[in-house]
Amino acid sequence: MIWHFENDRPIYTQLLEQIRLRIISGEYTAGARLPSVRELASEASVNPNTMQKALSELEQSGLIYSQRTSGRFVTEDRSMIEKVKETIAEEKIKEFIHTMEELGINPVETIKLMEKTAKEMTK
Repeated sequence: MIWHFENDRPIYTQLLEQIRLRIISGEYTAGARLPSVRELASEASVNPNTMQKALSELEQSGLIYSQRTSGRFVTEDRSMIEKVKETIAEEKIKEFIHTMEELGINPVETIKLMEKTAKEMTK
């Protein structure tokens, strides 16, 4: 797994986002055991405390849960995962539409451009 970090935001926030993305994309499947904090921290080249903070926040959201002696697991609630996926997708769409409006392109024109581009990409 490759971890990408930017300097403009806290690392733990970026870890949280990347783990969440791996869950909603199916890389970490519902019910799957996550690697240990140390394994994830080593893989991401971050301090284990930073990784722990990100995982704790994901746990508070209910996307992952802990079993005392077995580690952390992705929730088995597939509807929750789908809801998180839909929420993130809607946020990304709103950001995109806002960016297009800054370019002077209204939402109707944006949809037309998206359809045109999608057709070109699937050829």
